Amino acid sequence: MREALPVDAVAPLLPRYGVRSLAEVFPAVLAALGVPGPAPAISLPPVRAAAVLLIDGLGSELLRDHAPDAPTLAALAGEPMTVGFPSSTSISVTSLGTGLPPGVHGVVGITFRACEDRLLDSLKWTSHAEPEATDLREALPPEQIQPHDTALQRAAADHVRVTSVGPRSFRGSGLTRAALRGGHYEGVIALGDLTSEIVRALSGPGRRLVYGYHADLDTLGHLHGPGSTPWRFQLRQIDRMVATLVEQLPPDALLLVTGDHGMVQVTRRYDADQLTPLRLGVRLLGGDPRARHVYVRDGAVADVRAAWQDVLGDDAWIVTRDQAIAENWFGPVAEHVPERIGDLVVALRGVAGVIRSVAEPTISRLPGQHGSLTAEEQLVPLILATTVR
Repeated sequence: MREALPVDAVAPLLPRYGVRSLAEVFPAVLAALGVPGPAPAISLPPVRAAAVLLIDGLGSELLRDHAPDAPTLAALAGEPMTVGFPSSTSISVTSLGTGLPPGVHGVVGITFRACEDRLLDSLKWTSHAEPEATDLREALPPEQIQPHDTALQRAAADHVRVTSVGPRSFRGSGLTRAALRGGHYEGVIALGDLTSEIVRALSGPGRRLVYGYHADLDTLGHLHGPGSTPWRFQLRQIDRMVATLVEQLPPDALLLVTGDHGMVQVTRRYDADQLTPLRLGVRLLGGDPRARHVYVRDGAVADVRAAWQDVLGDDAWIVTRDQAIAENWFGPVAEHVPERIGDLVVALRGVAGVIRSVAEPTISRLPGQHGSLTAEEQLVPLILATTVR
């Protein structure tokens, strides 16, 4: 028997596009640096230099529940923001990097249909659910999948010195090219050089913009579960890193720290590779365990929806593509984007996930997951520190 959901979990938490979502962060930072553009939805003080640090997996609900492990982050956190849908890394990084909602930038899932009958893994920029993954950076150029200028490009065009600081392996990756192209990329390997490179890139004369990224909190949440002892110990290290950055901020500078999603512990798994009702009529299955794009065979939408609803029951919100667009799950949707969205869009609730034990064996085993429209996954902190006099 399924566990009953609490009353406040009945409705999905829809992203606050245009008001207070990840897509509003960089427009606010660019305005603070004096880069011309529309008036931002989030107000920041004018600064000479700014750093935006994205901590993968840092959700507001988790930070609130583990505030003693992160006193610096907790003390500086203001009103939370929503991320976007799906609430997963490649979607959120692209919304952050472009200042656009998923329906406009077009990265609408961890895996999604970017061309007929082929799924793109937007994290690795490879084919998905094929016997061997194929690098798709030439066949599906990131600059075409996501054609809009990034915030980093806009800053650089206004003569701001722009630096990205992140894992060495991300330099030139498909996602970096899609979401964060522009400026100089500085590859690092650990918290120590991430911290020092952010400080170095902020220092010196003139206007400066720095983007930093750290992945390990998300990794430990996936492997051990959010709030686990390894996760908490990593949060403590991140808190100390942020405290160091605050201490080392040069004059007239701003540090903004946020996350790309929260995380939940999944204990109830529905295996789409083994459950026949979840396979019948399905041509392609994209997304991730908490947010699925279901691409169905011609004329099968109603039957597939009924089958999935019968299996998942109250463990999922299941809507058609048109309904998801009408209800603003993806924000405004550009003309070329609807075909990338599943005929059905499935957002999981509670502790449930739709896994694929054959096509996605690694992620299917992980206890920590994210991607849906719950507060635990949608809400991320907006953490600010400045040396503006």
